[in-house]
Amino acid sequence: MHTSNSEIQMPQPRRRRGRYSNDFKRQVIAACLEPGVSTAAVALANGLNANLARRWVVEASRRNTVRRSKTPTMLAPIATNPAFLPVKFDPQPPVPVTQTDIRIELQHTSTRVCIYRPLQASSQCAQWLREVLA
Repeated sequence: MHTSNSEIQMPQPRRRRGRYSNDFKRQVIAACLEPGVSTAAVALANGLNANLARRWVVEASRRNTVRRSKTPTMLAPIATNPAFLPVKFDPQPPVPVTQTDIRIELQHTSTRVCIYRPLQASSQCAQWLREVLA
């Protein structure tokens, strides 16, 4: 028989906050401020949450305790070559189109019907098309 006094209650695990020394924080901040270094990569390499490392950097910059590197930042060169290369071709004059027929092409699912009529029968062709599409 279980009573409320005999039940075992498991302690709830508490979230523990990490305590980091000021020296460790300074090293992480300095590593984050190196040119070309990702704050998230530094955080992951040191077992930290990236948001925490970012907060340390922001707080340090507000206190003006951040020492930036004395060496100038070298930016990666930007490619000056165009992304697309021009294509050279010999333009040929357009072929003159002489249309002597009317072509009507109808497609429904996998069925395709092509109808050719002489250009002179355009009015009858238009009437037929109205009837088909009605």
